[in-house]
Amino acid sequence: MTVIDAENMILGRLASVVAKRLLKGEEVVIVNAEKSVIIGDKHFIINEYREKRNIGSVRKGPYYPRMPDRILRRTVRGMLPIKKTSGKEAYRRLKVYLGIPKEYANVKMERIKEAENTKLEGFITLKELSINLGANLR
Repeated sequence: MTVIDAENMILGRLASVVAKRLLKGEEVVIVNAEKSVIIGDKHFIINEYREKRNIGSVRKGPYYPRMPDRILRRTVRGMLPIKKTSGKEAYRRLKVYLGIPKEYANVKMERIKEAENTKLEGFITLKELSINLGANLR
């Protein structure tokens, strides 16, 4: 089992690395999901995610999450062949948490070098995005 700290990691790059590992059969736990970032103009990103949420209906979907941990999980799902059994099984091996749970507090956490954010401006954290989408975070 691999524990990955998502703090200051780029969402798409992190998700692609995690998806590959899941397909290889690894169990992956991601902590600090709310601190991962999306690079780009804040207003553009917020509008994109609002449009995703407004597509469809309450009865039929598609349903798009507001909470940061679920947004990250949904992003990884988009990179898996979810309709095949291998994709479904891989998706079950993924766990995503807000903050660091007690059971993973003393575990050594991995940092993915390719996914680290080096830009000083032009990004939004998943926590900010979730608040703008209407999530109830404290």
